[in-house]
Amino acid sequence: MIDNLAAAAADLPLAQDDFDPLQAHFQEGVAPDEIEQVYHLKRAQPMLQAFTALFHGPQDGVIVRLLVLRELASDTADSAFSRADINTKFAYLIPESLETVLGRLRSHGLLAWDNPAAVYRITPMARNVLAALDTLLALAKPEEDEAEMGFLLSQVAGAQAVGGVTVDQLRHLLGRLVELHEEFRDAIASGSEFRLRASQAKWHMACDWVEKGSQILRAITSSEQADAATHKAAQAIGRAQSSLLNMQGMFSRALNQIERQRVHLGQSGLSTTDIKRWLLAHDDLASLAEGAIERPVLPLFITPAEMIDVAETELLTERPVYTGPTGLPSGQDAPTTINDNPAMQAELDDWIQRLADFANLDNFPVMAEGAPKSVPIEESLLPATFAIASYRASLLPLLGDPAEASLQGPTAALARLPVRFASEDEMIELDDPHIAAMSRATLSLNLDLDSTKDE
Repeated sequence: MIDNLAAAAADLPLAQDDFDPLQAHFQEGVAPDEIEQVYHLKRAQPMLQAFTALFHGPQDGVIVRLLVLRELASDTADSAFSRADINTKFAYLIPESLETVLGRLRSHGLLAWDNPAAVYRITPMARNVLAALDTLLALAKPEEDEAEMGFLLSQVAGAQAVGGVTVDQLRHLLGRLVELHEEFRDAIASGSEFRLRASQAKWHMACDWVEKGSQILRAITSSEQADAATHKAAQAIGRAQSSLLNMQGMFSRALNQIERQRVHLGQSGLSTTDIKRWLLAHDDLASLAEGAIERPVLPLFITPAEMIDVAETELLTERPVYTGPTGLPSGQDAPTTINDNPAMQAELDDWIQRLADFANLDNFPVMAEGAPKSVPIEESLLPATFAIASYRASLLPLLGDPAEASLQGPTAALARLPVRFASEDEMIELDDPHIAAMSRATLSLNLDLDSTKDE
């Protein structure tokens, strides 16, 4: 029995050494090493320890560590620093705090101590960490990048430039595009003018990043070194970008609907939106009531005898009998108002009729093989003034929209026309007195939709 206990005691330290603390976070029977992401994170453990050394602890300690490391790394005149040089450079820090920071950076491999020369040196890992942080701090400015796509796109662009773009980097960018699409869709569904306009400004900024990212995606998809997973992620990003760009018509329709429902206050020219914007400009709304509200009404108490005297006076007072007309007053015609809606409706009906004639198989130009030929968009939009051409162009994204086609009304009839609209990221100059340039786009007959209708 004693031998058995001795053998168990001999095996106990070995079991403790084999125990993995990470296993405590997983279900029984699941080995952390069997999960792919755990393997990649364990392999990057030295880099993760460097970030832990910088960001673990209170916020003030994090700032001091980053301050010391960034100041030393920014000094390109010297590659090594003696302790006297460091004390002179950071004379504004107390010696105890500086000693603590240097010890922490040294113990985690961010600073290297050269014992023969008695100097400190910045390690390559520290420079990589600082470069990543500097890029993030430079691009992650909410006031300059409300869409928060600059850093993600810069990572993809930098990795593509050196031929090392990963699927995870593309998935991060794709995830951000999906989040923006859902955010804009919720803003449109909310019906709030202020939320719509804020989202529209953010949408314009996102479109600027999309335009820059399109060139990177084309380089990725045309690269022979990219694998199937990279091609698939890049194509998904392209579809998400197209979906984001197509939201311009949705924003325009929602804002036009709000504009038609706007309530104006009399003949002042002010609307409820103007009042709300003016109120939002004040930090303290309660201060607007200062000097506008008098003291509350003070109640006056009277005795029952005085109440009886007043009641007797009211009962005994002779009142004149009203002998005027007892019928209802005669009716009057309502004042004539001018409504701009009929003119807009007539323009919409005219545009739908032009596209319907344009979609006629007998009139639509065809190629030699019998397939419909694509026609430049300017041939259908022009001639027209800038306002009419812009109005017609804003309705083009509705063509083939299944959600709009399921509704009722003129725009639904427009969506059901067998015409396909396709646009390109290119501008063409026009010889027109009202419009100097226009995005290159085409109209073509949607044979699939037309054949479905015939069946």
